[in-house]
Amino acid sequence: MGKALIIGAGGVASVAIHKCVQNSEVFEEICIASRTKSKCDALKAKLDGGKTKITTAQVDADNVDELIALINEIKPDIVMNLALPYQDLTIMDACLATKTNYMDTANYEPEDTAKFEYKWQWDYRERFEKAGITALLGSGFDPGVTGVFSAYALKHYFDEIEYIDILDCNGGDHGYPFATNFNPEINIREVSANGRYWENGEWIETKPMEIKRGYNFSEVGEKDMYLLYHEELESLVQNMPGLKRIRFFMTFGPSYLMHLKALENVGMTSIEPIEYEGKQIIPLQFLKAILPDPASLGPRTVGKTNIGCIFKGKKDGQDKTYYIYNVCDHQECYKEVGSQAVSYTTGVPAMIGAAMVMTGKWNKPGVFNIEEFDPDPFMEELNKWGLPWVEDFNPVLVDALPEEANQPELVR
Repeated sequence: MGKALIIGAGGVASVAIHKCVQNSEVFEEICIASRTKSKCDALKAKLDGGKTKITTAQVDADNVDELIALINEIKPDIVMNLALPYQDLTIMDACLATKTNYMDTANYEPEDTAKFEYKWQWDYRERFEKAGITALLGSGFDPGVTGVFSAYALKHYFDEIEYIDILDCNGGDHGYPFATNFNPEINIREVSANGRYWENGEWIETKPMEIKRGYNFSEVGEKDMYLLYHEELESLVQNMPGLKRIRFFMTFGPSYLMHLKALENVGMTSIEPIEYEGKQIIPLQFLKAILPDPASLGPRTVGKTNIGCIFKGKKDGQDKTYYIYNVCDHQECYKEVGSQAVSYTTGVPAMIGAAMVMTGKWNKPGVFNIEEFDPDPFMEELNKWGLPWVEDFNPVLVDALPEEANQPELVR
């Protein structure tokens, strides 16, 4: 059917590549490209021998000219951006220059400011439309599947969705006192930023970890979750008509929070450069270098994730609630693709999103968030490729739970 250029060779890319090879009817050929070619070669060595033809290349994703040269050489049907979010715009520039479809899993973020906004990528809408190519933004789990769940709920169960709560629970245990399940730099920037949610037409800002609720997650159990800002809130506010409020909650254990607070207190999570022995270093990047690599957590992580959305709205004039979620087992993921469930839940939707564009099921020129496409074919593929979903038509609502006292403020 087609050819994909996959930029990135980390944990999420590894899962997506495994899944592309499993889905060889669509992905007849893939090229894995990264700054470190040896990582690409290792993945090729592991997965060669199937129906998908695999090649590798070295590329600096910060260099538009290098990217253009590689795209012109490979001539892919789509570029799957599984590199860092700092590189979204250079890769989009290269796709525009070569008129190649584009897909990513996380929105652009400037390196020098912890901002999670789509404005930079939305600025490309007209140019992608004129070029006749599709850019699919946020084809991971959250953002990604949570947007597809929202579009599916609106299409099949509601006339109007008024309230959305996205709940992201990781009940996994890797045995370390402190480690992050995905890129530590992105993870810590996300968690230590102020929280934000949208209500009655405006954004309401909260202190980091200020709002805490307990929730009993299916197959995981009771966990503490905290309100964070997450980028899919920005696009769902635009794309879900009639929305009155949307929030995002993520679970954290006491050990993680205690260590994070200590690291913040001593300045290790700062993104401001400091001088050390005559060199400029960014403390958070140094911390990333000494923390366990998320890709190494797979063999030692046990437990499950549970990620989903609770909706409240109207159908035929009646109040209606609906909860849709996926449960993923860390050890099962590791057995299948050599990775823990956090990478798995992002890598599988990355493959599915690319397949939607390559097969023409999702194919319109411009820049789109995932909830702007028909959710049904994507939902079918989730069940097929390892992320089956569960529906609950009488869920416990977050607002039915007692609001708990604030976590001690993370000192900034």
